[in-house]
Amino acid sequence: MGTLDQGAFEQLVQGGCTACSGKLLEIRSYIDCSVELMAGDPTNDGRFVHDGEKFVDGTYNIACVGCKRVLFASDVCPRCNTPAGLEHALLEETRLRVPKRCPHCDELELMMLAFVPASARFGGESSKPKPLVDYGDPGYHVVAYACHHCDNAIVAERCPLCDAPGPLRQRP
Repeated sequence: MGTLDQGAFEQLVQGGCTACSGKLLEIRSYIDCSVELMAGDPTNDGRFVHDGEKFVDGTYNIACVGCKRVLFASDVCPRCNTPAGLEHALLEETRLRVPKRCPHCDELELMMLAFVPASARFGGESSKPKPLVDYGDPGYHVVAYACHHCDNAIVAERCPLCDAPGPLRQRP
């Protein structure tokens, strides 16, 4: 579990802002994203592949949209809970690079799983999470990639967000 569990998260967002009583909150979370690649370049914007528990697990900031008051902030790595790991995750580039071709069979089409910081709003109209960075930007971290043709898969050996040696904690 990350810094927040489901119960604590729900209590925070249901309560709204304690300063201005605002109900619209911005939530920032590291979310799993699946992206198709052709010759190393994304062929789509990616698709978030998280559930509610993984969204809560990756949450690192909750703030009121109206008055900007921060209701929750955590600086631990959202993937391994290493202290001060969030700063590394947000500022550094991915350590796992996806090749242009499968290193096993030379196929051009690969699938990538990444952790992407995203923003979502709670308390108004339901909004889909929006990525805060693009593929290749600091903060966007490749977790694994695989070949559709030969099923070859490569997975990051250390924490993909902060590069801590692990072990990675279990996720919900």
